[in-house]
Amino acid sequence: MTAPVGTGRLAGKVAFITGIARGQGRSHAVALAREGADIIGIDRAADVATMGYPLGTADELAETVALVEKTGRRIIARVGDVRDRAALADLLATGVRELGGLDIVVASAGISPPARRLWEIPPEQWDDVIGINLTGVFHTLAASVPHLLAGRKGGSIIVISSGAALNRVPNLSDYVTTKNGVIGMAMSLANEVAHRQIRVNVIAPGTVNTPMVTANTQQFHLFRPDLPNPTVDDCREGFAASMPMGRPWLEPEDISQAVVFLSSDEARWISGVVLPVDQGNTNRRY
Repeated sequence: MTAPVGTGRLAGKVAFITGIARGQGRSHAVALAREGADIIGIDRAADVATMGYPLGTADELAETVALVEKTGRRIIARVGDVRDRAALADLLATGVRELGGLDIVVASAGISPPARRLWEIPPEQWDDVIGINLTGVFHTLAASVPHLLAGRKGGSIIVISSGAALNRVPNLSDYVTTKNGVIGMAMSLANEVAHRQIRVNVIAPGTVNTPMVTANTQQFHLFRPDLPNPTVDDCREGFAASMPMGRPWLEPEDISQAVVFLSSDEARWISGVVLPVDQGNTNRRY
């Protein structure tokens, strides 16, 4: 996908984004920077033992920093875990002080576990998924909102959920639990902060071309149960067949365009919305 040319519609804004080392988080950081925003970012930059695929690295985080700086915007980025409230608070305090405030929050960090039936999920896998995907979003929002309130100029919070939550995908009950949980969290928060002109919305992406999908081999049998050890190429047809518009997956930049819109003044009266970006997949199922 060709990157769109920025229009400066986020000039003067500061955005805090989690999970920026690669994938959607990196794409969101670069897209917001291209539109004029300075970036505060964090990523674990290390694997999680219970996951079936490699996570982002410190080198990839450094590459994201370089890509943001290439747009001409500033970025303050650190290695850190969203389960660590103190680390988030310290980074935000530094970022707000050095960049001049906070206007946008994108809770993007997440992991996608091996596919298992509920009663077969190891407790340690459950704890990691809940900790990063649900509690991590709680810590992200709880650490961010006071800065938005202190700025006295409103703001936009965007939580990245998943089409898997809306479509109640089986064999991923830990993941689906977290992605439904953040929807409820965001909708409740939207009611708490609306009077301060802070908007809270959720994006529910469909299948996206990131390592969370393409390197997550322990989920491939969901799409090709007829094969003993399916590859991502084997799954491509299954991915495409599962989507009404027929593409195997979207690109991270497709989700980022929704993030940019919800961050901008064009969406200034939109709050409490769950926006599927999924080729119409959720609509087909209801």
